[in-house]
Amino acid sequence: MKISKLLLGLGTLLLAVGLVGCATPQARIEKNPAAFARLSPTQQEMIKKGQAGVGFDQEMVKLALGEPDRVRARTDAQGTTEVWSYVTYDGDNGYPLYRGFYHRYYFWGDPLYPYYMNYASRRTREQLRVAFDAAGKVASIEQEKP
Repeated sequence: MKISKLLLGLGTLLLAVGLVGCATPQARIEKNPAAFARLSPTQQEMIKKGQAGVGFDQEMVKLALGEPDRVRARTDAQGTTEVWSYVTYDGDNGYPLYRGFYHRYYFWGDPLYPYYMNYASRRTREQLRVAFDAAGKVASIEQEKP
């Protein structure tokens, strides 16, 4: 009985580490080395640090930041553009419960459903917003001030 609980715990831990590993810029670079290799040294350094820059295309933003948590369409006088946002979940004490995107692959009722999704007093904050122009290049980046 103890061994099966230990194996279950170990399996859960390995799965969690694997999911967190997918959320790093280095893991995304390793999945798409050709896209990373074609970039300038300055762009490569920014992506390694998990930063996006004005002029980046969508593939470059995904290398740096991962998949967006939310995608919106913004319409203004110049036309319709796409806006990606990245969110964080905080507890009522202000400490982060979660930052990243890998929670998107769970469904309610899943035994591995993340704890913070049912956290009664969690607050969702938009941490970063990336707006693209009509050509699919980053036109602006908005983020919270520390």
